[in-house]
Amino acid sequence: MPVFVTTHWSVVLAASDRESPDSTAALEALCRTYWFPIYGLVRRWGHGPEDAEDLTQEFFARLLGQDQLRAADREQGRFRTFLRVVLQRFLANQRERSRAEKRGGGFRRVPLDTSVAEARWEGAAELGKGLGAEAVFERQWAFSLLEEALNRLRTDHLASGREAEFQRLKPYLASERGEIPYAAIASDLGIREGAARVAVHRLRKRFRELFRAAVADTVADPSEVDAEVRHVASLLAGG
Repeated sequence: MPVFVTTHWSVVLAASDRESPDSTAALEALCRTYWFPIYGLVRRWGHGPEDAEDLTQEFFARLLGQDQLRAADREQGRFRTFLRVVLQRFLANQRERSRAEKRGGGFRRVPLDTSVAEARWEGAAELGKGLGAEAVFERQWAFSLLEEALNRLRTDHLASGREAEFQRLKPYLASERGEIPYAAIASDLGIREGAARVAVHRLRKRFRELFRAAVADTVADPSEVDAEVRHVASLLAGG
C-alpha cells in the first residue's frame, strides 16, 4: 500500500478553490497540527507572547481565507518551506498595517491550544539555545510530525479498543531491543511473553509507517520522502 497518497500540497492547492469546503476543512486540520512551529518562529523573531498568539491566529486566518494560497509555489517542494516563506511575507506586510487593521477583520480564528503555548515555547527555547530561528523552527516542525504520528497511532488503538496496550507499549517505540522488558509488559497486559514481543514489534512497525506517512504528506514529490525522513529523524536526534 503506497504511503504517498494525499499530500499537504494537494490540500493547499485544492483549498485555493473557494467552492471546496472539504479541502478548507482539511487545511484547517493541518493548521491545528503545525501551529506551534509557526508560533515558535514568531516568538523567536522577537514578538512577545500576546503578539505571537495574535499573529499566529491572524496568519492562519489569512491562510484559511485563501489570501496567501494563490501565491503557493509547489516547486518549493516542502510544506514547511512554504509556510515559513509565507509567514515571513505575512509579518513584513503586517508591519505596514495599522494595529487596528492587524487585529481586526472578519477572519475565522483557528482553535489553537495557546493555553500551554508559553510553557511549550520555554522548553523549546531551552533546547534551541545557540540555534538560529530557522533551525529552531525545523526542530519544532520535526516534533510536530512526531506528535502527529503518535496521535495517529493512538487513534488506531482507540478504534480497536486497545488504548491500554498503546499506553503500556508507547515508551518502547524508540528503545533498543535489549532494553525492552517483555516479561514485565506481558505480566501487566495479562498475555504471554511471546505475545508481548509480537505486540511491541507491531506497534513499532506501525509507528514507522505512520511517521513516514506524516513526513510524506509534507513534500511535493514521492522521490523526496526518504531524504526528508532522514532529515526529520536527524532533527529529532538533535542533529
